Amino acid sequence: MEAQTYPSVLENVYKAAERLKNVVVRTPLAINNNLSDIFEAKIRFKREDLQRVRSYKIRGAYNKMAVMAAENLAKGVVCASAGNHAQGVAFACSTMKVKGTIFMPLPTPGQKLEQVRMFGGNDIDIVLYGDTFDEAKDAAEKFCQDHQGIFIHPFDDRDIIDGQATAALEILEQSDEPIDYLFLPVGGGGLAAGVCTVFRELSPQTKIIGVEPSAAASMKKALEKGKPVLLEKISRFVDGAAVQKVGDLNFELCKNVLHDMAVVDEGMVCETILSLYNKDAVVVEPAGALSVAALEKYKDEIKGKNVVCIISGSNNDITRMEEIKEKALLHAGLKHYFLVRFAQRPGALKTFVMDVLGPNDDITFFEYTQKNSKEKGIAVVGIALKHSEDFKPLLNNMKKYDFFVNYLNNDPSLMNLLI
Repeated sequence: MEAQTYPSVLENVYKAAERLKNVVVRTPLAINNNLSDIFEAKIRFKREDLQRVRSYKIRGAYNKMAVMAAENLAKGVVCASAGNHAQGVAFACSTMKVKGTIFMPLPTPGQKLEQVRMFGGNDIDIVLYGDTFDEAKDAAEKFCQDHQGIFIHPFDDRDIIDGQATAALEILEQSDEPIDYLFLPVGGGGLAAGVCTVFRELSPQTKIIGVEPSAAASMKKALEKGKPVLLEKISRFVDGAAVQKVGDLNFELCKNVLHDMAVVDEGMVCETILSLYNKDAVVVEPAGALSVAALEKYKDEIKGKNVVCIISGSNNDITRMEEIKEKALLHAGLKHYFLVRFAQRPGALKTFVMDVLGPNDDITFFEYTQKNSKEKGIAVVGIALKHSEDFKPLLNNMKKYDFFVNYLNNDPSLMNLLI
């Protein structure tokens, strides 16, 4: 196809693809047989987790810097990121020999910090600031004002969006048949805006489903209100999509193209991470699992359809796996925490084990201090079940034998102390 025949709205996307052809990996669009069988559909993964920086963010970051004037690059670039955009900017800085200052939230996983340092080398400085991406972004923008730096926005920028849109071009070029549904993660909306730009012109029949973590659903809220709004509080767990406010430009490009916005809770994200690892040997970060985690909600709609899920990144810190496993078990109803009343006498624990626990139940957490001044003491007990339906008999036995005090799973403030 000659350049002059491109629809004008896509011209810059095609130019970005040409610019990036020797920089990014043309990641595979691969069938997932396991999920295809489960959902009775053709489920394919766009494996952006296999990019050089393990996420699609390299596309937008490099494209943005590649079109900047030399005199602006000479001033140095500044960005804010929860991790993946930072790696894209760091890679571009190292490749182009541009000085970069990268602001990241203080709770950023250590693995992502190490990756940024590895890709950026001596060409970048990392500044840890604030608890959220938005706080780090505010600090980065102030730094730009004070030091005449050029801010590289992670999503609310036309050149960034055009770079991310090249992933959508690849999907359509790689697919040998029309795509019925495309599921993608949404944080600030850069990838979503790029995909919507391309699919609106080249595959308008495709239903695009954006997916957000339920505790940071900024695009869903924006669609409900008709404009981007700032969420007062978000969870940072799905760090690659933990954004308090979607970009203005991103919202405008998405609002009339997205077929639906799905939200999934953290437990379902964790279940998906473990399932992809155990069944398919695919390692994903929480945001990278979002598109797959939403499939269950659409199982009736996608039956018999051609479906693409964008796996956006694999920058997961191995030290988080215990927390991920715990959240997955809680979501599946296989892990429960209780306050349990024990008589302070020999044999009380034996009674609990023999008469209360089922044959497949297992105590995984036990915290108790004996106090001789009291007849009974309270313990915090964590119990793992083999089947979720074993919960009701367990609870009934606790009450029958006067062990039950309180159930803790529904109390977020207490659960934060335990996991």
